[in-house]
Amino acid sequence: MNKLQKLILYGMLLWAWASGSFAEEISREQVKGLDEQVQDIKKDVLGISAELTQLEEKLIYPSNTQASVFVSFEEGTKFRLDAVKIKIDGKDVSSHIYTFKELEALQSGGVQRLYTGNVRTGEHTLDVSISSKSSGQSVELQSASHKFTKSVEPKLIEITLGGSGLGGPRIGFKD
Repeated sequence: MNKLQKLILYGMLLWAWASGSFAEEISREQVKGLDEQVQDIKKDVLGISAELTQLEEKLIYPSNTQASVFVSFEEGTKFRLDAVKIKIDGKDVSSHIYTFKELEALQSGGVQRLYTGNVRTGEHTLDVSISSKSSGQSVELQSASHKFTKSVEPKLIEITLGGSGLGGPRIGFKD
């Protein structure tokens, strides 16, 4: 190969390398722009999903019949909640078995919604049964009842679980 051919070959290789890196830079910029667009679309989709969930809840559970039941722990509660079962007017409406993370969240001050449904206006009875373990690892079953009146506005009832002294955990209610 003569010098001119070598020079042309090196020039072509240099040009190919430079054009490849230029194309790579453009594609990186394009990918960065696309990634930002995808993130914006995800944000929009999550916002729309939240709005649809709220609209669905308003349609399925109108405020004049809506009743919700929540569960929380009193501060300093030291027992392991295994399960909660609730009945309204003798009909099973909800039950939940707790994971370790859910139990930690409740012990840290969290509140969990157990039930949202339609309840006619008037007098009703809420029955709660819990299964738990105390520090001695013995299984304890507790139950309590609460009478409440459902009026035209939504009804919110909080079940508060506390203590673990003699007789097992305490079950309280807040309307």
